[in-house]
Amino acid sequence: MDIEERIELVKKSPTEEILTEKELRELFETNSKIEHYIGFEISGYLHLGTLFISGTKINDFDKANIKTKVFLADWHSFMNNKLGGNWEKIKTASKYYSEAFKFFCKNVEVILGSELYYNNNEYWKDVVKFSSKITIDRCIRCLPIMGRSRKDKLSFSQFLYPALQAVDVKYLCNIAHGGMDQRKVHILCREVFPKLEWEKPIAIHHHLLIGLSEPPKKIESKEDFIIQAKMSKSKPWTAIFIHDSEEEILHKLKRAYCPAKIVENNPVLEIAKYLIFRFKSTFFIERESKYGKNLEFHSYEELEKAFLNGEIHPLDLKINVAREINEIIKPVREYFEKPSNKKLLEALKSD
Repeated sequence: MDIEERIELVKKSPTEEILTEKELRELFETNSKIEHYIGFEISGYLHLGTLFISGTKINDFDKANIKTKVFLADWHSFMNNKLGGNWEKIKTASKYYSEAFKFFCKNVEVILGSELYYNNNEYWKDVVKFSSKITIDRCIRCLPIMGRSRKDKLSFSQFLYPALQAVDVKYLCNIAHGGMDQRKVHILCREVFPKLEWEKPIAIHHHLLIGLSEPPKKIESKEDFIIQAKMSKSKPWTAIFIHDSEEEILHKLKRAYCPAKIVENNPVLEIAKYLIFRFKSTFFIERESKYGKNLEFHSYEELEKAFLNGEIHPLDLKINVAREINEIIKPVREYFEKPSNKKLLEALKSD
């Protein structure tokens, strides 16, 4: 595979930003061992955005011959009070995340934060060095990476979070990857690392799937909109989880925000764009004959145009998207029906 093909795989949707493509090209030209990392806080059940959107991008990196590390940020999760700050639940959830990503992304290496930090004096020295180069104000500006803002009542440990995440990048990769909500800390890495004579990472950010409820209005910035609108396990009615049954998927999608002829920030169309057309080359709209003939689409652009023109009723779109998403989720759902994996799910049920 030549460099151009590898770059196209990295750029492939759901990628939204590469900082920078020029640096990525130079990396391919000069380095035979390229490592990519993406980190996840450990909390409740995985949903379409976490496993499927992130996972398809991870698989693109793998096809481009880039080694991927999935970093399960257990200490970060504890600091950010995920799962109520219950360390035993975080450990159980870590095993669940590991199983899911190893199943969906066959060649990943899964690393726990506690493994990286344990008795690693050099890591902690680097956290102090990095912290000496940033102000409290700059740290506060990075709070969106952990789903927090200035308005939240924060513990002191949460202010340490951006520095830890930044130093993780130094220890794990040439390419730092995350959703668009993670770009602030990656920008910080790119600004501070050269001051410490550390290698500046390439940063790649992918689209965040929006939740099923009506998107928020009167949001001051694009960044705030992204964070507030994204599919979230903390708002389960907005999320399709990887264990949802066919009936649950259909129920959630029937209730989803999907006004007729509206394509902007339409979560049902987003699922079609970023998942259905990622997994399938053809999408069928099947409907009762009294509402028109069945339709066949070979690209998202065709589907969007037909919906915008009123050729597809929102309910027909929802029902057919539910059918396809059920088929996409099915292998993962069945994998977690194995007795050993089912125990992991049961341990998280209360969350």
